Amino acid sequence: MLSGLVIVDKPQGWTSHDVVGRMRRLAGTRKVGHAGTLDPMATGVLVLGINKATRLLTYIVGTSKTYTATIRLGESTVTDDAEGEVVSTQSAAAVTEEAIRAGVAALTGEIQQRPSSVSAIKVNGERAYARVRSGEDVKLAARPVTIHRFDVHSVLPQREGEVLDVDVTVECSSGTYIRALARDLGEALGTGGHLTALRRTQVGPYTLDQARTLEQLAEELEVLEMSLAARALMPNRELSEDETTEISFGRRISAGAAAGTPEAATADKPAAAFAPDGALVALLADAGSYAKPVLVFAPSNEQQAK
Repeated sequence: MLSGLVIVDKPQGWTSHDVVGRMRRLAGTRKVGHAGTLDPMATGVLVLGINKATRLLTYIVGTSKTYTATIRLGESTVTDDAEGEVVSTQSAAAVTEEAIRAGVAALTGEIQQRPSSVSAIKVNGERAYARVRSGEDVKLAARPVTIHRFDVHSVLPQREGEVLDVDVTVECSSGTYIRALARDLGEALGTGGHLTALRRTQVGPYTLDQARTLEQLAEELEVLEMSLAARALMPNRELSEDETTEISFGRRISAGAAAGTPEAATADKPAAAFAPDGALVALLADAGSYAKPVLVFAPSNEQQAK
């Protein structure tokens, strides 16, 4: 059974669900999932899991992401991106690059971010975007996110300087909305702002260099084998033959590191355990003097550890 990760360069105009549907046909299996939605307008790295590798997606979703983007100052839209109707304009002609860089600096580090009102976050059981489309004014609560890097590459005047296009790179924690950064930068500068282009270049350890277009994947389905995918994603632990046997049956083995230390694996951030032949056996968490399986991949005993 084909199992592994596929790193897709998502095309513009496709939803993440569209890409999953296409991959189900290419891989010949229904068991396909993705590790973090990209808006239809966005392009770039979308990590898909096939069959057993769908179990790795949980640990990829929470990793940091990197994007290149273009922010337009001088216009606000209902969706905070170019797909929405323009709701206000304010000349950006007087905005200096120094002011833009100061605004970007204020949005760097640990911040409280209010997600876009057209996000997929549920409000009383209904997606926020659905409420907006029905005419409701939705204001979501701010939440903590971390902007590790927010670099300004260029500031290009458009329409005789009335709007400014700012090309940036953003490295951020999971859960960050880049279009909300565009909105908030525009609000801070008094001009309004929205996102006109977005490309995700990295998800955790997986980069655009590894990504393939759907056309390329239709010609040759490149799958990152599970052991290689896990080695890049998590701390590694090499098992002996005896440890491999014990873990394959869901039993405990000696801890890799003392519980509570920075090196210790946890259920949320497990270690990938490998058999002597290099095969991925399980994901492990350290608990006291023992390491216990969080998830077992042994072919004869595949199970969710209790």
